[in-house]
Amino acid sequence: MENSGGIQGNITAGLAGRYASALFDLARESNAIDSVQQSLAALRSGLTESDDLKALVESPVVSRTDAAKAVAAVAEAMKLDSLTGKFLGVLAENRRLADLGGMIDAFDAIVAAHRGEVTAKVTSAHPLTAEQLDALAANLKTRVGRDVQVATTVDPAILGGLVVQLGSQLIDGSIRTRLNSFAQAMKG
Repeated sequence: MENSGGIQGNITAGLAGRYASALFDLARESNAIDSVQQSLAALRSGLTESDDLKALVESPVVSRTDAAKAVAAVAEAMKLDSLTGKFLGVLAENRRLADLGGMIDAFDAIVAAHRGEVTAKVTSAHPLTAEQLDALAANLKTRVGRDVQVATTVDPAILGGLVVQLGSQLIDGSIRTRLNSFAQAMKG
């Protein structure tokens, strides 16, 4: 396994990281990194948008055989690349579907390290437009001096603004945090 200066070693430390690393190695050998990453992005969206898919991956009562059949159907319906479809089958057989979200995050981090990029996890109250994402990525690039991939999530509870996690650094510009700080200041 190619190690990107110790970065990949930190990313692959846990169970999710080891599965993601194995998938990355297979994707690299098959020249399919981009297609796997696109399929995993579709799965990430599916996990947040589909209660049925979320229930499938999180349910401990679904048998291995039924889970394998279900994820094969999901892979076909979502038009996922074949490597990702096979990966889902392995996860179902090993009863590791519940760890899929962490594996997707780890895969993205490995790909970013492979490409010399940094991944920023951005939480916003509302979906960001393509222009806002581009501007944010450019701003973060000037801050860290490397290309930045932005992984977004939407959480209306932050009310507005952004929460950006860039490596171990957390930049919390959410309105919720500002209101909490203001409330603490008012208490004296």
